[in-house]
Amino acid sequence: MKPTSFGKQALATSIALATAVTCSTAFAASTDPERPNILLIVADDMGFADLGSYGGEIETPHLDALASEGVRMTNFHAEPACSPTRAALLTGLDPHQVGLGNMAEETAPNQQGKPGYEGYLNDSAVPVTKLLQDAGYNTYLSGKWHLGRGEGTTPDARGFEHSFSLLVGGASHWPDMRPAYAPTPDAKAPYVEDGQLLTQLPDSFKYSSQFYADKMIEYIESDRENGAPFFGMLSYTAPHWPLQAPDEAIEKYRGRYDQGYDQIFADRLARQKEMGLVPANAEGAPRPPKGQPWDSLSPEQQKVEARAMEIYAAMVDEMDAHTGRVFDYLKQQGLYDNTIVMFISDNGAEGHDLDETWPADQFPKIRKVIDESNDFSYEQMGRPGSYTLYGPNWAWAGAPTFKLHKGFPTEGGTRTTGIIKAAGLKEGAITNSLVSVRDITPTLLEMTGIQAPEGEYKGQAVKPITGQSAVAILKGEAADPDRVLGGELFGKYFVRQGDWKLVMVPKPYSEGEVQLFNLSTDLGESQDLSASEPEKLAEMLALWEEYRQDNNIILPDWVSGY
Repeated sequence: MKPTSFGKQALATSIALATAVTCSTAFAASTDPERPNILLIVADDMGFADLGSYGGEIETPHLDALASEGVRMTNFHAEPACSPTRAALLTGLDPHQVGLGNMAEETAPNQQGKPGYEGYLNDSAVPVTKLLQDAGYNTYLSGKWHLGRGEGTTPDARGFEHSFSLLVGGASHWPDMRPAYAPTPDAKAPYVEDGQLLTQLPDSFKYSSQFYADKMIEYIESDRENGAPFFGMLSYTAPHWPLQAPDEAIEKYRGRYDQGYDQIFADRLARQKEMGLVPANAEGAPRPPKGQPWDSLSPEQQKVEARAMEIYAAMVDEMDAHTGRVFDYLKQQGLYDNTIVMFISDNGAEGHDLDETWPADQFPKIRKVIDESNDFSYEQMGRPGSYTLYGPNWAWAGAPTFKLHKGFPTEGGTRTTGIIKAAGLKEGAITNSLVSVRDITPTLLEMTGIQAPEGEYKGQAVKPITGQSAVAILKGEAADPDRVLGGELFGKYFVRQGDWKLVMVPKPYSEGEVQLFNLSTDLGESQDLSASEPEKLAEMLALWEEYRQDNNIILPDWVSGY
């Protein structure tokens, strides 16, 4: 792959970093297999079928190579949205237990001030970063945080030794510091480095994915000789809206999506079946309520839709290219083979559309700023000052087997890409066993031989981890068929046990009643069995109630209208 102009500059930077200490004879303990390094890569709003190794047509050679070196998970589940996923990822607990029962931006009046709804990562659990740091790891974050922006809630207070981070959910991918959403046009996106709020971004910040990769390399290199392994969380803001990418990267995909999302949907579904990622008899998911057939669009609408997908593909491509630079750096330093590498997306594909309701129904001031502060012309799409979203049609193609998208408890909202490479795992393996984002912390602790706290840590009462280590599953052993996994966000909820799944979503996405599905025959959640399976429905309702009580879930006050 040819790097963009930004990529070329960044590549030179990484080479310089990698060769700066070639005269040194010291080697870090991170070459010791008993103390593996960890690189955790998180994409933001990426679809299940985007990567080439997951059936996509976007060029992602570095992440595809990672998939060939490790295990691809086809039944890996995040939370329905970004900050709850990050809370579960770093603690091994349900997000309702650690402060992210709802996103800070969406907290309902009846949830405000209640335990578990603080809107930031609270102190009731020990983040895996803190456990690793106390065990002698260097710990780094580069990229999105979204787990608190007040004193004592930023990455430096949660076990990250060095961090450069965007504290909120989204922002421009350029160095202009424009927030993705703000009630005033002069607001700046809050970035911090090692706890210090920045008034402007460094000159070396050309594009988000480029800079986050640069920072990760810089942090690892700065401590490479101190005899300690590292935990690095490379937390991209791509491909989160606003969709933006370098012109060269967008040009690479010009014309590739003129055929439309209906064709991409069919092509990706066929490839996923051929690759064994979904059953050969899997049916495509139903078109979302706001979706439209491609041939029903006017030529101008098709032109704009295709351009949005070209930009989106460029963002995923750029993320892969810059991730490849980090991999190359680790290989040059002899660290890659002893590094556990994991890649996930934080939720399903983003299905919002910039219609007249979003986000004006809840945040009219923010929508007014968006409308008045951005250039929505076709010519400007993807460039600084533009504001483009992916939309429900491309989100439908982003996970062609699964229903709906980000923000929903359906498979399309939570089932995401999950790849892990580590010593002892079979190269090129695929597992369809259920794995949750809550399992990542206990999995990493088992792989590094670090004991998880049970009720107390350094004199402080903490909640025990409820996620389960997935090491045995990743090595090919069968999963627990009776495992219960539940979730809730925005008043939409689910609970599953084995192949059975109970789901509640509001109108117009359902009739506003609980629905029952059997995923073994219905991955698309299109056949409601609640009427024909009353006993199973009662069992699943009981499991939901148990999950609700165990996690002190407070449904938002507007849920009574479902």
